[in-house]
Amino acid sequence: MTLQAYLDNIKAKTGKTPADFLALAGKKGLAKRGELMAWLKAEYGLGHGHANLIAGMIVHAEEPDPPPAESIAALFGGTKARWRGTYDRLVVEVEKSGAGVKTSPTSSYISLLHGGKKFAIVQPTSERLDIGIKLKGVEPKGRLEAAGAWNSMVTHCVRISDPKQVDQQVLDWLREAFEKT
Repeated sequence: MTLQAYLDNIKAKTGKTPADFLALAGKKGLAKRGELMAWLKAEYGLGHGHANLIAGMIVHAEEPDPPPAESIAALFGGTKARWRGTYDRLVVEVEKSGAGVKTSPTSSYISLLHGGKKFAIVQPTSERLDIGIKLKGVEPKGRLEAAGAWNSMVTHCVRISDPKQVDQQVLDWLREAFEKT
């Protein structure tokens, strides 16, 4: 689900936009994430995820968003730097799947999007490059593990411990996920 879809769901439920919540929180003098979340849950019936999203937007409202390239560079800092070249090659290969592949970094991973919908994520660690892939209806087998609790936004995970493991099989799984979005 895209960020806009989450915000649309929140507006449908509460009739409020993030700007509305920001103004209301300011009037109430609420500024800490915990107190904002408690207020959003109690007053507007938001679940934990929606309350956390809105609270984060309020807490960080004054901070400018870093450029995507800067956010991606930050994800590959320190001991994760060894995976940057592998990630860059992966994106070039995934872009061959068709027009409209976009990357969208978060603080811990990079989403791969097609038509605004997430079809995969890439998360570097110091030891591995974890690739989450959304392949509903595909049985986990071998290297294509069930994502389980690792990340609920995808169905499968491939753990890459050597850049050579980003092979045609991995690219085929990503291409299939791209085509299904």
